[in-house]
Amino acid sequence: MTERGEPPVDVAGPGEVTPESAAPPVAAVPAVDGTGDGAIRHVSTWNIANVLTIARLAIVPVFIVFLFVEGEGWRLAALGVFLLASLTDQLDGWLARKYALVTDFGKIADPIADKALIGAALLSLSYLGEVPWWVTVVIIAREAGVTLLRFLVIRHGVIPASYGGKVKTVLQIVAIALYIVPGVPDLIRWVAMGLALVVTVGTGADYVVRAVRLRQVARSARSR
Repeated sequence: MTERGEPPVDVAGPGEVTPESAAPPVAAVPAVDGTGDGAIRHVSTWNIANVLTIARLAIVPVFIVFLFVEGEGWRLAALGVFLLASLTDQLDGWLARKYALVTDFGKIADPIADKALIGAALLSLSYLGEVPWWVTVVIIAREAGVTLLRFLVIRHGVIPASYGGKVKTVLQIVAIALYIVPGVPDLIRWVAMGLALVVTVGTGADYVVRAVRLRQVARSARSR
């Protein structure tokens, strides 16, 4: 799913998280009341955007149950839950940006919730024999690796979402939805999943490069 944050940059800057700002349960963000006075207000971690993120995590088991129950009706129900969860991802990111509700918790929890939904869908479909296991392994390894990478470099700064990451998320959602829907031709499913795989691997490599550059710049700044 899409990852919440500011436009992509390579190093920690004024709009990113520093080690000192990572711990508090509230985030200081510019006021958006239209006054233009640069006032700073604190945003609680428990805002509507983060509540939607947690709800997306909670709905994953429901999706799995629906997917494993036999019957076309249950398959369509699983599709509905999957698309609803995907919609909350788009909604919580929009709310966080529009109403200045971006928090450190949201930047970390949002991608974790996304990966939990995508991972659960792929693992379930592979267990059912509908998606090859190697496809699931490649995608989950990439997602887990990026999440781990974010935690490893978080003391240097947060790696924000990139445009490629958003495209990757959309392609994964479309490909998985096509596998959930009964009766879709295999060729269409494979084309969609193939595109998702290419972008998934490519954006994963980009995250590695950005993490290395972030660490190098942070070390250079400390040595001055």
